[in-house]
Amino acid sequence: MLERKIVLVTGASSGIGRAIALRCARAGADLAITYRKNQAGAEATAREIRALGRRAEIMRTDVSRREDIDLLVDQLRNAFDRLDVWINNAGADILTGEGGRLSRLEKLDLVLSVDLRGTVLASWAAVDLMRGRGGGAIINVSWDHVIQGMEGENPGIYSAAKGGIASFSKSLARDVAPEIRVNILAPGFIETAFGEQADPKFRQKVIEMTPLSRWGTPEDVADAALFLASDDSAFLTGQTIMVNGGVVM
Repeated sequence: MLERKIVLVTGASSGIGRAIALRCARAGADLAITYRKNQAGAEATAREIRALGRRAEIMRTDVSRREDIDLLVDQLRNAFDRLDVWINNAGADILTGEGGRLSRLEKLDLVLSVDLRGTVLASWAAVDLMRGRGGGAIINVSWDHVIQGMEGENPGIYSAAKGGIASFSKSLARDVAPEIRVNILAPGFIETAFGEQADPKFRQKVIEMTPLSRWGTPEDVADAALFLASDDSAFLTGQTIMVNGGVVM
């Protein structure tokens, strides 16, 4: 489905980004993957991609920094003759580890900087790379609950950033069509670090409120990303695919 295509996945050192990168490699793509801190994870992802017989280039990038995005573009131009798909998956973790201990204002600043500003900057860079060079596809990662909201401080912060990503992506899709397609992935409750560390009662509550009666997996999201990256979605732009088992419809 992605034979001879070049795909960039930001934040591919673990979780959803890693699953997306591996799914694209299995579909025949060569990959550029980025990481910010987890170099070991990025190298592990690259090894798996190469074991599948595909090319993998690792690039360290903080998507919130314009100079890092500029450097990433230069690296991509040096490594590949084109870019077919740019997937903006990188995001800030304010739920676990060090991120979970930040103040409310620190969490807000971090998520707006990495998730929202980073996605905007990276999307503009993708357009510059693709426009006039055969076009391509951009996939931006939002969140299913921006449709209906969720109570709580952290959900409110994520809604501000992920809702902005969804709105920005729809405007960008109109701006760059028909040469470039822009679509949105909106995962729900997925078995990433947050899900693995969640309280058992909360985990069960999620299962009970999900029509498909389970948490999602990174691979579930990766399958949807593959569809949006491939020519199977050639007549889709400005659309949102919610990967959430039906929690939000």
